[in-house]
Amino acid sequence: MGRVTERRKVIRIRDGVVSARPDTLVAEEPLEIRLNGKPLAITMRTPGDDFALAAGFLVSEGVLGRADELQNIVYCAGATVDGSNTYNIVDVRTAPGLVMPDITLERNVYTTSSCGLCGKASLDAVRTTARWTIDDTHGDTTPPVRLEPELLAGLPDRLRAAQRVFDRTGGLHAAALFTEDGELVDVREDVGRHNAVDKLVGRALQNGSLPLSRTVLLVSGRASFELAQKAVMAGIPVLAAVSAPSSLAVDLAAESNLTLVGFLRGASMNVYAGEHRIALQAAAAQS
Repeated sequence: MGRVTERRKVIRIRDGVVSARPDTLVAEEPLEIRLNGKPLAITMRTPGDDFALAAGFLVSEGVLGRADELQNIVYCAGATVDGSNTYNIVDVRTAPGLVMPDITLERNVYTTSSCGLCGKASLDAVRTTARWTIDDTHGDTTPPVRLEPELLAGLPDRLRAAQRVFDRTGGLHAAALFTEDGELVDVREDVGRHNAVDKLVGRALQNGSLPLSRTVLLVSGRASFELAQKAVMAGIPVLAAVSAPSSLAVDLAAESNLTLVGFLRGASMNVYAGEHRIALQAAAAQS
């Protein structure tokens, strides 16, 4: 298994004083994901939680939705001179008889967080592949998810406090799951925001917790279409980001009934879609 961090020599310049010192960097290595023995995707990631990452990726691609659909995940031997395992290749085996959807949501190759889909085909692909509908009906006795702005405002600080590797490197994105009451459920870090989300969703799949119908997903940085897609595919009703969303992320949120919050900083935030889950009347009364 690769290390999450590595040490490198750095020349440090502070106020004109030059010194040599070791610095802690976040590790980045490729991970090849195979599905039932066949290569499917390659992504650059921070080593760790690789099985959860692979499982979460397959949730977002519409392949997996329940724990019993996953038979097992194993590391495969890498192509090395001495035949040692690189721990950079995983093979996901699905349960016998599982019907394979048209995976990759109309993509042929997935490589980095900048890859994605475009336009109406993107929205149609997610809508037709999603296992669950994001709605507000959870039984006669269960009220719909409704969040106070003050609760949302406090989540970024809690996410930041849980970023252990970021404290040492300053070079990681993070994603966290919170309950509708603001309780931290899980947090994952990675060089890619999409990987951090996949690790969260994959762990939820393995624990039998999908769909995540009463949770809030908070991501560091921006909210891309890809992250909105992952939220929808996991049945998450609220996606919040500390930076801006993309236009296609907003379109997907609006079509999927996903609540999308951007620029979540302190007491300020922008609600781009699904405002019915935010207690706007209370916020207006306070202002």
